[in-house]
Amino acid sequence: MIQKPHTLTPAEVVKQLDSDSTLGLTTKQAKVRIEIFGKNKLPEEKSKNMLTILFEQLLNPIIYILLIAVFLALIFRDWLEGIAILIVIIITVAIGFFMELQALRSLEALQKMGQSITKVLRGGILLHLKSSLLVPGDLVILEAGDMVTADARLIYSENLTVKEAVLTGESFPIEKEIAVLPINTSISELNNMVFRGTLVTKGMAKAIVIATGKHTELGKIQQLGITSKKTQTPLEKKLTNLSKHLILLTLFLTILIIITGYYRGNDFMLILQTGIALAVASIPEGLPIVATIALAQGMLRLSKKQVIIKKLEAVQTLGATTIICTDKTGTLTEDKMKVHTLAFETNSFENVYHKKAHFSIETKKLKEFEEMVLTSILCNDALLSNHHKHGDAIDLALNDFAEFVGFNPHLIQKKYPEKMEIAFDTERKMMATVNQFNSTFKIYAKGAFESIAECCDTILSKGEIIPFNNKEEWIKKVDNLASQGLRVLAFAFKDVEKIPACENFLHQLTFIGIIGFIDPPREDVKATITTYKNAGIRVIMMTGDHPGTAKKVAQEIGLLPQHIAKEMVVLGKDLTAFEILSEEKKATLLNTIIFARVTPKQKLDIISLFQQNNAIVGMIGDGVNDVPALKKADIGIAMGIRGTEAARATADVILKDDKFTSIELSIHQGRAIFENIRQFVVYLLSSNLAEIISVGIAALLNLPSPLLPLQILFLNLVTDIFPSLALGLGKGEKDLMKKPPRLPNEPIMTAKLWNATIIYGLCITVSVLGITLYSNYMLKLPSNEINNMAFFTLIFAQLLNVFNLPKRQESFFNNEVTSNKWIWIAIVICIVITSIAYFTPLVAIALSISPLTISKLITIILFGFGSLLLAQFIKRIGWTI
Repeated sequence: MIQKPHTLTPAEVVKQLDSDSTLGLTTKQAKVRIEIFGKNKLPEEKSKNMLTILFEQLLNPIIYILLIAVFLALIFRDWLEGIAILIVIIITVAIGFFMELQALRSLEALQKMGQSITKVLRGGILLHLKSSLLVPGDLVILEAGDMVTADARLIYSENLTVKEAVLTGESFPIEKEIAVLPINTSISELNNMVFRGTLVTKGMAKAIVIATGKHTELGKIQQLGITSKKTQTPLEKKLTNLSKHLILLTLFLTILIIITGYYRGNDFMLILQTGIALAVASIPEGLPIVATIALAQGMLRLSKKQVIIKKLEAVQTLGATTIICTDKTGTLTEDKMKVHTLAFETNSFENVYHKKAHFSIETKKLKEFEEMVLTSILCNDALLSNHHKHGDAIDLALNDFAEFVGFNPHLIQKKYPEKMEIAFDTERKMMATVNQFNSTFKIYAKGAFESIAECCDTILSKGEIIPFNNKEEWIKKVDNLASQGLRVLAFAFKDVEKIPACENFLHQLTFIGIIGFIDPPREDVKATITTYKNAGIRVIMMTGDHPGTAKKVAQEIGLLPQHIAKEMVVLGKDLTAFEILSEEKKATLLNTIIFARVTPKQKLDIISLFQQNNAIVGMIGDGVNDVPALKKADIGIAMGIRGTEAARATADVILKDDKFTSIELSIHQGRAIFENIRQFVVYLLSSNLAEIISVGIAALLNLPSPLLPLQILFLNLVTDIFPSLALGLGKGEKDLMKKPPRLPNEPIMTAKLWNATIIYGLCITVSVLGITLYSNYMLKLPSNEINNMAFFTLIFAQLLNVFNLPKRQESFFNNEVTSNKWIWIAIVICIVITSIAYFTPLVAIALSISPLTISKLITIILFGFGSLLLAQFIKRIGWTI
């Protein structure tokens, strides 16, 4: 591969590559080189197969605990408990597997089929070859509409412009030339080179391939994305921490029960089996299946909103996001040119598409305005028809503006036909046409200000033609617009009696004014930015584009105030090695809102810096230059329509409709799911804690056991799972997006939630032990009936426990739990299942259930409600959340 080809002349590059500027390589040379350099394909990560996806479902800390529980249950021949937990594991793994497989299939459907074709000269013959067969030294022909398929040095160019946003983030098409450039020229300014993945928008060129495959700039970026490591998701980290707490709790309970029984003189093996059985029962086997189903439900909801989630945990990670880093071009903007500012000698118009009222009938009658619009339409190479528009982005933008203010470009071009044209070229930096107006003609010209101004000696002012004596003032106007990131074109005209005899007619023109163009913000972005601010989420723009352009867009979408602090915008060239940053420089970068002219490697480092400072980072991008950052972020989000194949393959989330607002829906869903997970963890743990404490205290007091082994299994599989699942399907609080994000290091179970869990568990325990004591000492019931009274009270109290979960400040009767239809369905299902068990003789015998009188049922209901009333009293006096 040739080094620094932009510093060499075309002839020197051709010579070094042992090629020919007219004939290209021979077929023999090409065969040898493809053996040396390999096919022109980008490096890519091996896609997951079905076995890998299945295996990854087992890499879950709660699954580890459940597998241990199965092992212990089988050792002690508790077959039903072991099989039941194994079924839970299988269901959990199956749901996760099929949901991720579905997302993978959706991604494959988005990927483009087939290979691009490139026009190549080999041995002087023009061939249409698959791009994978290109080798260094190949001579390629590029025309408008072609995708560049390898890095190449231009050796001939005719009005070539290339759109490079996918690689550099630059929103404007780049004009190309063949002149030698300095050695330290940045990639965004390498105007004598074309790069793989970019699009030719205008002109034609001949170029010699200097790099293919992984050696291209695009290949290097993709390689960077492959080598960057994906961090563990916040939910995975939190579940890992929760599992450690559950393991400690399990060991503590097991040891406590064994020691207590040993000192009371019970049989040691019996005590050991009882302790392990109760410890296994304390593990919330419903947690993984409910968490998985809740995430899967979120995945399905978002898929209906055109959002593809490739991995279940990504749903929750979105809800934990504290910073969203986003590319600009195509993500925050429309990725097309629009007229933004018009400036004449005596007046100007800014942000024109939002101020249509300015273009009144009087305005349209102004001579300078009319001539500006006519120049825009007639000095224009865009091809117009009734159904299609094709051409340079600037030419299309001028026609769109003309239509916006009430002109019909198609009819005007027919009415005033073009008789002569001087095409745009990079040396002249302007174009001109001669158009017929009945018996007379007009010259129209547009181009760079310095080129147009040099040809003008007069200017239009209030409809009059006066000497153009204030060119210095106009230079300041142009510089001011350029500093704001607008691309500026100047316009001029001249009346003539006849068609000029030669092309040398660009003199003594009348200057009309200038137009500033911008890639405008997408209409839905501003409201979404406001929503993020209300939700406490910072939005950071990272772009390879001009800082003025980035700043202008940021101000228009409300990301930056009009009067900004200097440290809120940082240029890539000012970013030193991140490993040796001072604390002061780190603090500045952490407060920066815009990073402009940054490279893919710098994007990667910026995200790492935020992550090192405890931020959960989401990255939105669509170009190949975003791939490393998409992978490094906690959650990578790619555009489905504009996004490149590389970006979509790397991201965790794909927005099929490219709507920035879809992320807001995703974040709300993620937050809701995490709160739901918290609720059902509290519900499961408090219910299981009540079972353990009730059995343990009853044993200490020599009371009949409130629960028998099969009854524990019944509770764990019925009254635990259905309400928990219903909690997982809740839509969450309405004001979730008006609250700041959780602290990144905040666990699933905070101290306040553990406190609530213990209190709710103790309240249920009080009811269960209360009815056990009442049945034993007051009613003098036999042990099996005492057990039944306690068993049914525990069922009823656990079902009512769901109503303890809303926060204290919420209404008891109107909250996210009472408004969740699935809660009521779950309660009905549990009551029906319990009734079936009660009235089915075989099941009743297995569960040691005997018939109960109406008075006993009323007593059970009273004690069950007692647990809810006690928990609510404690909550309302401020002892729990």
